[in-house]
Amino acid sequence: MTDRADAGKGLLREEGLMPLFEHLGELRKRIIYVLIVLTIGLVLGIVVAEPAYNYLMSQEPADTLQLHTFSLWDGIGMYMKIAFVIALVITLPFTAYQLWAFVKPALKPNEQRSTLKYVPLALIMFLIGLAFSYFVVFPLAFNFTRTVAGHLHLEETYGVVQYFTFMFSILIPISLLFELPLAIMFLTAIRIINPNRLRKMRKLAYFVLAAIGVTVTPPDLISDVLVIIPLVALYEFSLWLSGLVYKKQIAADAEWEKEFE
Repeated sequence: MTDRADAGKGLLREEGLMPLFEHLGELRKRIIYVLIVLTIGLVLGIVVAEPAYNYLMSQEPADTLQLHTFSLWDGIGMYMKIAFVIALVITLPFTAYQLWAFVKPALKPNEQRSTLKYVPLALIMFLIGLAFSYFVVFPLAFNFTRTVAGHLHLEETYGVVQYFTFMFSILIPISLLFELPLAIMFLTAIRIINPNRLRKMRKLAYFVLAAIGVTVTPPDLISDVLVIIPLVALYEFSLWLSGLVYKKQIAADAEWEKEFE
């Protein structure tokens, strides 16, 4: 009886725990790679933070402002915020590749090739989101806050850290939301979600996107609509892309079944 129990434990250890530990070890390795690249990106970000700062300060609305420091650490804080965004841009496609490499063993050869194409698109979509949030959403939000301050007859004194914190609190969430089409395509390709499930989640998705849009924009109807409509369109575009991937999967599965009949 003891021998059987030991054998059962050994079998469980061999077939259950070992694969689990292997997956955890692989995940740990991928995370370490991402952290290394993030660190390198931060160093590069610090190097180019000054020219990036000069560019941002030459654009509206910063070119009309006189920014101040309220702490000895504000200059360093500004450098680190800009460096972090630059590091995020550098690290994002590498993170997408590491995610692909982690799930690659579970994918068929054709699925591996199709999902690998998403890696460079991750950077492109993030940059599109960055441009949209910087040139459209951020000016709306900033001008609204200045209007409110003017109505209250408040003297405007802006800190450099507060300015960039406000900017990046808008830019980063919206830029990451622009990864939604790629994320949905990838999850569809590895058969975690499908367009039918996304259609059932449509109302919930609209509510979440609307909540995000209202949160990052001024509380006026025009600003909300200018942000919410692109986010909803992004979800519908993601749903359409998911449908394309799903149809290809069904066709591939049908061919595979014919081969083994």
